[in-house]
Amino acid sequence: MFLKDQIPTWFAVAGYVAIAAMSTATLPHIFPQLKWYYILVIYIFAPTLAFCNAYGCGLTDWSLASTYGKLAIFTIGAWAGSSHGGVLAGLAACGVMMNIVSTASDLTQDFKTGYLTLASPRSMFVSQVIGTGMGCVISPCVFWLFFKAFKDLGDPDSQYPAPYAVVYRNMAILGVEGFDSLPNYCLTLCFIFFAAAVSINLVKDFLGKEKGRFIPIPMAMAIPFYIGPYFAIDMCVGSLVVFVWEKLNKAKADALVPAVASGLICGDGIWTLPASILAVAGVKPPICMKFLSRAANVKVDKFLDSS
Repeated sequence: MFLKDQIPTWFAVAGYVAIAAMSTATLPHIFPQLKWYYILVIYIFAPTLAFCNAYGCGLTDWSLASTYGKLAIFTIGAWAGSSHGGVLAGLAACGVMMNIVSTASDLTQDFKTGYLTLASPRSMFVSQVIGTGMGCVISPCVFWLFFKAFKDLGDPDSQYPAPYAVVYRNMAILGVEGFDSLPNYCLTLCFIFFAAAVSINLVKDFLGKEKGRFIPIPMAMAIPFYIGPYFAIDMCVGSLVVFVWEKLNKAKADALVPAVASGLICGDGIWTLPASILAVAGVKPPICMKFLSRAANVKVDKFLDSS
């Protein structure tokens, strides 16, 4: 059934050409630094990269769309140059490339599920189109809600620091201005920590599973530096819960930990929407909790004692 109800090739090609034409015509009006020929070049090379990403995602269940987006940042940013808004052009090109490449891998995974469940690919494709159309309306509304609710959205010290924005902006600056834009000893530190990560992984693999479990994973150690400390605190508490649960009932923990963890992560993400609505309405939380350094805590205590 799945193979008999295929989507015609001419329809896919015509749809891609139509979307490319619309993007080439409209995006330069939104991002003037992103010229129409930049977008055209992206759409010419994107199918090859999308195929590679879909193939790799099918083998590993890991989409590397962000990697191809970084390629667009460096390529388009260097092409535009700093005098013609290369940073913004590179970031906008990254968004275009990532949307194309990630859509290919996502559709491949969905069609794989449809093949296993004998679903109709045409029905799945129509559902994807409907969902994409809804996203075109819902996503800007959610962003506007966050933008209005949190005046410091994106600031490093705010509730929503948007760490990826800082990382991608720095990559765009690097692509435009070269290595000279990096701080002193930045490349040296990168090489040192890269070598240290490889060495730790080699030692961990060499010692085997029994002794290697006491050696931390460099990737896990790097995540808090990349995303922020709030993520590390959540993961630490979750790991402690899993550790205690496994001690009490290992069989049940092995079966239910993924489901419970997914529910908690989704719940934490879903709560941001009502929190934004309450913030827009001007509702203040009755209790505020904040983690301070020891020096800052001493100053707060002195201030409270003096008052």
